[in-house]
Amino acid sequence: MLEDIEDATAAAQRLAGGAPLHSTLDVTDPADWLALDAGVREVAWHRPQFLPGWEHPAPLPADLTRVGESRLALALCHRDGRIRQEAVRQSVRYPSLLPLVVIRCADWADPVREHARRLLCEALNVDSALDLAPLILRVGRRDRGPFGVDVLSQILRQASPGQLSVLFADPDRVVRRFAYRLAIEDRLLRPAELARAAAGDRDTVVQDLCATAALTALGDEDDYEGVLLPLLSARNPRVRSAGVTALRRAGRPKRAEPFLSDRSALVRACARYAVRQQGGDPAAWYRERCTAPDDPELPPGAVIGLAECGNRADAGLLRPLLAHPAAGVRARAVAGLRALDCADAKRLWPLLDDPAAGVVRETAAALLPSARELPADWLLERTSSERPRYVRVGAFRLLDARGGIAALRAAVGLLEDPDVKLRTWAAQSVQRWHPSPDGRRGDAEVGELLDRSRHLFSDHMLRRRKWEAGLDI
Repeated sequence: MLEDIEDATAAAQRLAGGAPLHSTLDVTDPADWLALDAGVREVAWHRPQFLPGWEHPAPLPADLTRVGESRLALALCHRDGRIRQEAVRQSVRYPSLLPLVVIRCADWADPVREHARRLLCEALNVDSALDLAPLILRVGRRDRGPFGVDVLSQILRQASPGQLSVLFADPDRVVRRFAYRLAIEDRLLRPAELARAAAGDRDTVVQDLCATAALTALGDEDDYEGVLLPLLSARNPRVRSAGVTALRRAGRPKRAEPFLSDRSALVRACARYAVRQQGGDPAAWYRERCTAPDDPELPPGAVIGLAECGNRADAGLLRPLLAHPAAGVRARAVAGLRALDCADAKRLWPLLDDPAAGVVRETAAALLPSARELPADWLLERTSSERPRYVRVGAFRLLDARGGIAALRAAVGLLEDPDVKLRTWAAQSVQRWHPSPDGRRGDAEVGELLDRSRHLFSDHMLRRRKWEAGLDI
């Protein structure tokens, strides 16, 4: 693989010396062909001694009809349009050079472009189109590139689903998107196949494309289970939500109930819609499950789901769950109380010592509006390097929001923290620190803390901070 322009120029030099094309670059990688195209011009412009006889733009090389594959590849990339044009004509002798013809189809010079396009139309068939699709689609992003994409579409409409499956598995997501759009437009895939594609592909565009197409193409006589099962069991929440939404259309709204406690907020919302459409009450469903605070099988999604569709009175069901044995339930209980605007600082701040990072993270977020009500010394103790990182982060987040000397004291103490991200955050906090209006002016501790962090300021800014704090400068 040609990693950068230096690799590409080195490849051009090897080709000028007669090295075989297949040993100079990865002929299956579109990026290598594009890099070679740029690398040849780099050599010809800045290092003409490596391409003897090619450095002048006016004359053609002696006779391109006698040039071998390697040097003809260089001619196809040459900065002189007349050389490129003649090279396109001669490239029919070497089918392996068709990738460079694809690139020339987007050439800035009209004669070169027109000759390359005619040759591409004549040479392209289903097999070569499958091989060249990744390169054609990359070139298609250029100003004059859509022609190649149009030709590719026309050729691949003759392909069977089995042949297109090569593109469905391509590592380039742009190629997979193109192939699935083509298959959907021509109705080459059954709804169940589209559903499996939506569930299996890692690209969100392909997931949405295939899930929507699967449900759109689904008729009354089709196998709903073959479509819904892959969608409902997909790892991606967007795909699961599509399946949940389709349950009502399929006449199976009761199957949406288990998804009320899904880990994804999007899926839970779709499930609530489906349940309400058949006369159900999602809030009652959630309350029923949250009434047993010690239930080890309580799903965390049911806890946050209650907050999403309940009311402030439901905070009474969430508070006992702060002591639940499952960390996920405790974290969602904190998040739920925050969502209901019922986050009681006195009840929540002890959870900053929770052994689960997720609980501490949610607790810190819930306590931010109450940061000034929390005991500063207690929080400062939790920024010690002996504490777990997530505890230090949560405590400092609250101290930073609190401001004043407590924030400066914590930030300066963390300048030597073992975690580089926390040290950086602390340094930024010190640099943007300003005395609070209600702070004590002339506080000697402020001067000492600023002196300890003087490496973060210019002399002028350090004097200014001290002046703002009412210190002698």
